[in-house]
Amino acid sequence: MATVTTADGQLVSYVDHGGDGPAVVLLHSFLMDASMWAPQVEALGDRYRLIAIDERGHGATPATAPFDHWDVARDALAVLDELKIGGAAVAGTSQGGFVALRMALLAPERVTALVLLGTSGETEDEQISAAYQQLAEVWIAQGPETVIEAVANICLGDYDPSEWTPKWSAVEPERLRLIMNALVGREGVLDRITEIDVPALVLHGTADLAYPVAKAEALVAALPKAEPLVLVEGGAHFLSLTHAADVNPHVERFLRANL
Repeated sequence: MATVTTADGQLVSYVDHGGDGPAVVLLHSFLMDASMWAPQVEALGDRYRLIAIDERGHGATPATAPFDHWDVARDALAVLDELKIGGAAVAGTSQGGFVALRMALLAPERVTALVLLGTSGETEDEQISAAYQQLAEVWIAQGPETVIEAVANICLGDYDPSEWTPKWSAVEPERLRLIMNALVGREGVLDRITEIDVPALVLHGTADLAYPVAKAEALVAALPKAEPLVLVEGGAHFLSLTHAADVNPHVERFLRANL
């Protein structure tokens, strides 16, 4: 992986898969890393320059102090600066979608299109936020094996989690608290995304256990240039990974039409 150090001293790791095609930034979900996008790299890498980023506190990108998803959006823009890329489409799944929306709000001239999967523009529900924070504390106090099965079910549904559970088990307690606090403490941006005047594709799984389809419907209603919502039958929360075969044709068609 390559790295860049931002103006405020944050190290950010990323993979630039290269190529001469239009640039697409790939932003992964909570607890995941840049390799989550392997199915899209395989399917689309010959036509697009895919840049997959390890978000703050994930993969090889450290987190040593509290942060929010605005900070992560600035990290991603710093990667584009490092690569001298003026504008790019941005695709994000779940947490990656939170960051993608913030990139478009921070730098509207640099985000040319959005692909949002299994995500939301709203704050976390208070009860869900409390449950997630309690889950993190149980993880820390009793060991990850006590909760990993539940986490895998929420995030991946029936998809085999064995590639990911060892990575989750290795997350240090302080890092887990930092990334969880960023996740559940975010403010909503739904009332602002009417400002995002670029083509947008929203996809959502019908079996998403984290967010109901209504979250995706709200995004489509608020984004001025959103296409009709794409529902992936049986799709889990991290559907770009779990249901890549269903997702990729929609993403490829959208990128071909808008880049």
